[in-house]
Parts: sequence; C-alpha cells; structure tokens
Amino acid sequence: MGFAIARNLAKKNLKAAIESVAGRLGNTVTICRKCYIHPEIINSYLAGDLAINLKDKIHHELSRKLQGLKPEEAAVLALLERRLKLSLTDKLKASLASRKAA
Repeated sequence: MGFAIARNLAKKNLKAAIESVAGRLGNTVTICRKCYIHPEIINSYLAGDLAINLKDKIHHELSRKLQGLKPEEAAVLALLERRLKLSLTDKLKASLASRKAA
C-alpha cells in the first residue's frame, strides 16, 4: 500500500511541475512533456532515483573542484555541500512522513 501512495504522490508532483513549466513557456502540458522532458527524467523521478542521482553528481563535481581552491573557498563549498545534503535528506524525510500519514 505504501508504494502505491508514494507512486500516486510522485505522479501528482510530476503533473503539477509539468503544468507549471507549460504555463511559463506558454505551451500545453502535452507539448511540454513530449518536447521538453526526456522520458528517462520522468521514469527516474517516478522510481525515486532522480534526487539521489543529482545529489551524487553534485557531490562528485564539488569534490573535484575543491582541489584547486583556497582554504576559504573550499570551506564555503563544503558548507554548501552540507546544506545541500541536509536539504535533500530533510525533503526525503518529509516526503516519506507525508506518505505514511496519508
């Protein structure tokens, strides 16, 4: 039952996001979905992999860029990375909590 609720919530979130983008672009939802969003982005989001994949990529990019920075710059990037991790973790926890409550 939990998976079905999570899947329905993900579909609602996806629909709302596409409607918002379509409105900003002045296109229909169908055109926006077919022409601007790669199907694997939708599949990845519905599977719950998108946020994790993005977090991993950002972590890799930040780690690679730390090498040539001054200590102060590296400290700022490390702070931003910690905030990003907290933000993603908090969002995932909130999403799971809302799914359990439903």
